[in-house]
Amino acid sequence: MKIDELRDKANRLPLLPGVYIMKDARGEVIYVGKAKALKNRVTSYFRGEHLPKVAAMAAKVDDFSVIVVKTEFEALVLENSLIKRYKPHYNILLKDDKGYPFIRLDVKSEYPRFTLANKTAKDGARYFGPFGGRGQTKEIIDTVSKALGLPTCSRRFPRDIDRARPCLNYHMGACAGWCRSGGPGVEAYRAAIGEAELVLSGRSGELVQELTGRMEDAAAELRFEQAASLRDRIRALEGLANRQRVLSAVYADTDAVGFYRGAKTCFTVLHYVNGDLIDKDFELMDEPMETDGEAVSALVRQYYAARGAWPRFVFLPDCAADEDLAALAELFSGDSGKRVRVENPRRGDRRRLLETAMTNAREEAERAATAQQKQLKTLEWLRRTLDLPAAPERIEAFDISNLGAEGIVAAMTVFYRGRPLRRDYRKFRIRDLDAPDDYESMRQAVFRRFRRLCEGDGRFSDMPDLLLIDGGAAHASAALGALHELGLELPVFGMVKDERHRTRALEAPDGREIGISGNPAVFALIGTIQEETHRCAIEYQRSLRSAKLRSSLDDIPGIGEKRRGELLRAFGTVKAVRAADYEQLCAVVPKNAARAVFEHFHPEEQEEKA
Repeated sequence: MKIDELRDKANRLPLLPGVYIMKDARGEVIYVGKAKALKNRVTSYFRGEHLPKVAAMAAKVDDFSVIVVKTEFEALVLENSLIKRYKPHYNILLKDDKGYPFIRLDVKSEYPRFTLANKTAKDGARYFGPFGGRGQTKEIIDTVSKALGLPTCSRRFPRDIDRARPCLNYHMGACAGWCRSGGPGVEAYRAAIGEAELVLSGRSGELVQELTGRMEDAAAELRFEQAASLRDRIRALEGLANRQRVLSAVYADTDAVGFYRGAKTCFTVLHYVNGDLIDKDFELMDEPMETDGEAVSALVRQYYAARGAWPRFVFLPDCAADEDLAALAELFSGDSGKRVRVENPRRGDRRRLLETAMTNAREEAERAATAQQKQLKTLEWLRRTLDLPAAPERIEAFDISNLGAEGIVAAMTVFYRGRPLRRDYRKFRIRDLDAPDDYESMRQAVFRRFRRLCEGDGRFSDMPDLLLIDGGAAHASAALGALHELGLELPVFGMVKDERHRTRALEAPDGREIGISGNPAVFALIGTIQEETHRCAIEYQRSLRSAKLRSSLDDIPGIGEKRRGELLRAFGTVKAVRAADYEQLCAVVPKNAARAVFEHFHPEEQEEKA
């Protein structure tokens, strides 16, 4: 649709609240916005001068649609839903790989265990969190379990009681030895689980107070062994104090939001408990297309939807519109099931909390801008060294990994302005090769990547400024040949390693070597790119190999994910499972499952019996 047609269509819109959806020539949604009056807002995109990012978006609009709603609150909720669904390129978005996992407790089990869960479910279990990341959450489970003597091993109770000797955790005092036949028992286990629940609920102070009282009573009654045991438990809980910051963040009563727009834009959330700062989240991004108020509104909605935990108060900066404060309060209260107040404090202690958040946002943005400037200088040096027409903002790198003729794969990584852009990483399974051939594998991977670009595939639509290939001139030449088949021209260089398998230099397809050791920043950047690409290729090849190994167990009737996991944990590999006899299998899984596994791997013995 031409600009005049778009302007004419926008002029016919009503002066009512709603949501507008901008689409490009392929029909893909590139931007979603809300408006008090649709006509006024949408027509503004097709007349007058705009900021560069707005102008870039408007130039790509081929059509748009609108959804009229009754209130601005309905528009806010609908806009939020559509952004989550489409993830439009020009909307301001938090990184979608930011996870907020939960800790799950299966209270229905006789011996419940704490496990990591990506989200809550209505399954009767109890959930704690969310917490900051998967690694952090696993560390919390291990730390709390060891402090209270709960098991962190793979044994299951009561099934595994007295089936094997206690592990090293018991002898180190990190576990109470629940696997012993004369161990503490189920009542003591439930009591320890209850104590862990108090810690994960942010109430460890109550637990320490209770245990202190019990210790003093035991000492007064001359039960010194019990008093010493309680003393050790109290010390372990007090040792969790340095971990309480990450636990307390879940139960913050106040969040202050900071926002700063400069060379880099930063969105910051400070978590407070009783006025004390206990945690901080922030995210850096490029300059948004939205106004500051619109950006803050969109970001806080995405932040709390992903996090799944809301405080009593959320303080937003001055740029937030008054009508958005009320709408966000209604949205958060409905999502959390409790009253959440969203305010813009103007004075007093609350204002100071907000100003601290704004200061943090500015400092993080300025620090990132300084680092980015250094990175851009590095890319400029690389441009001059390789004689490129412009600094290579987008660099794509390829590597091959194989294990014989089967399982040959390629990985493509992307670095944008010197930083990994993981959402654009791609993986390829190499086809139709009877034997390992790195050069043909590289040619095929590069050809398939850029053929998808030529075909208009949106997942491959960005053209890199530089192509780096793991290997020397021959590998680079294979990649260059794939480009020429498609009629494309791009600078291509191989990343050459020394005898210690470390990055040494770059090499052109014609064999010309370019030394990079003279600039430590460039040397480090190329080394990082090469190692990251190699890691991705190796991990992909291993994942395919593991999936192939697992498939032989998946084919056995009656062996599901749980039994498969038990077998692999006990024997380590599928080969070891195949070599196990019937009695050894019975020690790990029930007899019927053990027989199914044994008969699957030893059909000849069944034939002999027949």
